[in-house]
Parts: sequence; C-alpha cells; structure tokens
Amino acid sequence: MASAERGSSAGAAAPAGEPRRPRAFAAWRRRRPFWGGLLLLLGGGEILLTEQASISVMLHAGAGGIAAYVLPLVMVVCGLLIITNPEQRLFYSIVGVLVTLGTWVTSNLGGFVVGLLLGVVGSSMAFGWLPDQEPRQWRRRKAGRPAEPAVTDQPAVTEQPTGTDQPAGSDRSVN
Repeated sequence: MASAERGSSAGAAAPAGEPRRPRAFAAWRRRRPFWGGLLLLLGGGEILLTEQASISVMLHAGAGGIAAYVLPLVMVVCGLLIITNPEQRLFYSIVGVLVTLGTWVTSNLGGFVVGLLLGVVGSSMAFGWLPDQEPRQWRRRKAGRPAEPAVTDQPAVTEQPTGTDQPAGSDRSVN
C-alpha cells in the first residue's frame, strides 16, 4: 500500500500556486541582458584559458604580463555585473568592449580571436538591450496573441467633403 502511494505522488505535478523553476528562470532572464553578459563572461574566460605562462613568469615580464590576466578578469566581472545589475548595463558594456579590444594587444590576439569576438558581440548585445521592449511577432504568435498589422510610412488618404459641386482641385472663383 505504501509503495503504491509513493508511486502516485512521485508523478504528481507541483501545486498550482508554486512556480516551476524553468519558468521562473526564464522570467528572470527576460528582465536582463542575459545573453550579452554571458557572452562577455565566456569571452573573458576563454582569453584567460589561452594564457600559457604561470603568474610568476608574468610578474617577471612586467606590466604587460599582468595586463594579460587583468583585462580578461575585468571582462568576466563586467559580464557578471551586466547579468546581475542590468540598470548599469550601458557603463559595463562600454567598459567591456574597451577592455575586450585591449586584449588584442595583451592576450594572444584576444584569445586567438575567439574570446575577442565573444566579448565584442556580448558587449554590443548588452548595450543594445531594451528593458521595456514589446515581444517580437514570433513570440506573440507563440503566446497565442494575434500579430499587429504592419505600420507603413505612407500617410493615410482620407476624402474630405468640399461642400460645393466643384472638384476639390478647381481654382475657379465665383463672382
């Protein structure tokens, strides 16, 4: 009897009042420039992984050697800050793209170009993210809402009554 009760409760769905975790994460992710921050973070991580020398060798090499580790760390921090603090995304994305471009010189051509591209694309995505943007048309259709008609740049043509029997374009004056 007890095993039958356990088996039936294991397949039961979560109570209606409790949100499901994937939906909660998706809602949290939609309120911030998640993908831009993640790409910037991954770009910094990739550049850090391409560094071959140990930190003791870099300390003997001087400021250029330390910059090879500091710049990708700043990229990782900016990526995390973009995800956790979306209100300041413009500042973090500008710092992120400038630091990413600095890794071209200091860190093996920006992590053999892969980390550089990830950082620039991620910073650009975070910079261009708009918090109050309407869902795209494919998202509206997926949610079951009808798509809005396309807006054209052409002004609407309306006919206005002239009050006379003359055509609207005639310039005859009545004496």
